Amino acid sequence: MAAAKAGIPAVPLVGTTFVRTASLTASWAGMPDLGIAEYPGAIQLHTDEQIRETLEKVAFERIVAGLTKPPEKRGAAGAEGKSGEIVFSGDLEEVNKFFRDKGWTDGLAIIPPAADKVEQFLRYTDRSADEEVAVLPQANLRATPRNIAANAIMAGCLPEHMPLLIAAVEAVADPDFQLINLGSTGCKTPWLLVNGPIVKQLGIEYGIGLRSRGPNPALGRALGLILNNVAGFRSGDTWMGTWGYYLPFVLAEDEDACEAIGWPPYHVEHGFSKDASTVTARATVYWGGQGTPAHPSGPSAEAILKVACKHQERQTITELSLLFGSRNQVALLVTPPTAKVLARDGYSKRDVAEYLWQNVRTNLGEENWHLQAHTGKDITVRDLVKGGTLPKWFDVGPQETIPMFTSADLFDVVVCGDAYRDKMMSLWCNYFRPVTREIKFPAAWDKLTKESLAR
Repeated sequence: MAAAKAGIPAVPLVGTTFVRTASLTASWAGMPDLGIAEYPGAIQLHTDEQIRETLEKVAFERIVAGLTKPPEKRGAAGAEGKSGEIVFSGDLEEVNKFFRDKGWTDGLAIIPPAADKVEQFLRYTDRSADEEVAVLPQANLRATPRNIAANAIMAGCLPEHMPLLIAAVEAVADPDFQLINLGSTGCKTPWLLVNGPIVKQLGIEYGIGLRSRGPNPALGRALGLILNNVAGFRSGDTWMGTWGYYLPFVLAEDEDACEAIGWPPYHVEHGFSKDASTVTARATVYWGGQGTPAHPSGPSAEAILKVACKHQERQTITELSLLFGSRNQVALLVTPPTAKVLARDGYSKRDVAEYLWQNVRTNLGEENWHLQAHTGKDITVRDLVKGGTLPKWFDVGPQETIPMFTSADLFDVVVCGDAYRDKMMSLWCNYFRPVTREIKFPAAWDKLTKESLAR
């Protein structure tokens, strides 16, 4: 795309899995006429001879066609139509079949987003129904209160969830979050962290079983449907996780536990008032990773942190962490009793982050091999230093160790989960950075929530 914008005839050569993604990415970048040539098969597993033969006999003609012939018209991946129009009428089973056949669901049954229900949800925002909240890649469609409400209804949300979901859309749309990279084959899943008074107002869970209780599952599912229908990320089409993905999820922080041990809640750490309500968009490669969370038993902070380091080493795909540099994020979920021991022994959240950064390490010689295995090229850590991906102090001897991450700023500690257990779990991901947005409430919020509670 950079070459074409500079006036140099160019066509990307793209593996089969990513042809659709490349097409939508080009359209998102304002280049809908960019030709695309497909390389068939899994090139990473081909021999040099297979690659040469494929280029000569198949790919070359496709490259020429991409440079000389007008491209086929490309349809958007998201749901399109006139704002507010009734797209279908029927009973519950018929509506579900219609939406499922259109690709507008996540495969589970939905609640039909009837017009009267949408109007109920729109009462919970002062924005006009068709006001642009954000434009979401890859489909490059406008997210509006109306289509956010429709997807929220389908997911089983309540009207009072609207302000949170609008802020969540703003967060994932931020260029720093890099939603455009969600189509990776690495099964990456977005998730939301909620802080502030809204947590208790809406009953968002932060204790035992938090991911699976209260409004949390519906809120996470709503985000997934918005990504499907507005951003255009559809499993197996443009959301290319090799083995699929799990539904986006929502967590809240246990701010009472934070206050009891003298730790600031996440949003205060990141510059917001304690009385502000916020939502943070994050992502993870897996939930639980390696099959289980860590069990840091013992009344010593040092013992807990050593377990945390070993846990993080297992969770992290080191060569990807090194290759992506600052585009990594770690949310270390810590149960209240575990956090209490850490705080009692003098550790702040930032102290924990610093400890992890300094002590989650790998052998440099081993990682040079991992880089070569992953990229298929003779790339070393030293090459990444020379290219500016890694800082200069990563250039050390082959038997010395280096951190798996470039900075302590890539780690965040979140207190949540079972108030009587000794557990922690790392949610790691590359590509993305966390983005926090303050939740804005309508002028009639207090009145509306009182009415809701009365029902």
